Amino acid sequence: MGSIYDHSEIYDLLEDENRYNAYKKHWEHLFEGKEIISMLDISIGSGSVTLPVLDLGISLSGSDLSETMLNSCSKKISDKGFTPNLKVADFRDLSCWGDQKFDIVASTGNALAYVSNEDVCHALEEMDKHVADNGFIYIDTRNWDKILKERNRFYLYNPFFVNGDRVNFTQVWDYNSDGSMTFNLLYTFEKDSKIYKKEIFEEHYNPVSKKLITDKLSELGYNEIQLFNFPSYAPMLPFEDIEWYTLLAKK
Repeated sequence: MGSIYDHSEIYDLLEDENRYNAYKKHWEHLFEGKEIISMLDISIGSGSVTLPVLDLGISLSGSDLSETMLNSCSKKISDKGFTPNLKVADFRDLSCWGDQKFDIVASTGNALAYVSNEDVCHALEEMDKHVADNGFIYIDTRNWDKILKERNRFYLYNPFFVNGDRVNFTQVWDYNSDGSMTFNLLYTFEKDSKIYKKEIFEEHYNPVSKKLITDKLSELGYNEIQLFNFPSYAPMLPFEDIEWYTLLAKK
């Protein structure tokens, strides 16, 4: 089974105007009262999470390991009338950005869990190198603390429609003996009440705790660390009830 990130056309099926506007509202809420002009997303993917910041007058740069996703992101940026500034890079080595500094350096889309916990710390160090004085590090991620506590196997999305066809999306989570997790992603496509196509992908994760991230940020000198639900304007819940959360840390 391949990776969903080799198939941006399927990855982006969940994206629509409502989700775009929700992400835009997320950033508006998060950035209120802050001077943020430039942003680097080190796991920008196809851009679905961070492209709305362009509407807010913020200069957006991005890097990712997947050329397929970056190609999709580049087209979206160009279609909005902006010039893409994208690079292929592993977020454990951001030397491609030289000595550039940004008002905010972000890791979006639960990307940090793709590497070992040790490498998460190294990635945060790499991010910090590109944060301007009084700038921010941003992270959004699944609540792995909650996942490991509850150990659910099935994660179901509501069906949605694309060009009149119904698309069903289900995740099946395997808890591996080495502490890692395998997410099995199953898409089925229906027309006239019959499944005519299915796509199966496999993603491997290393659960990362909130404590590990916040401890490393504190070590790097980020003493003002804010926790939000995701999206950030959603009502704040007890941490153990949040499925996906946002951290915003000021340098």
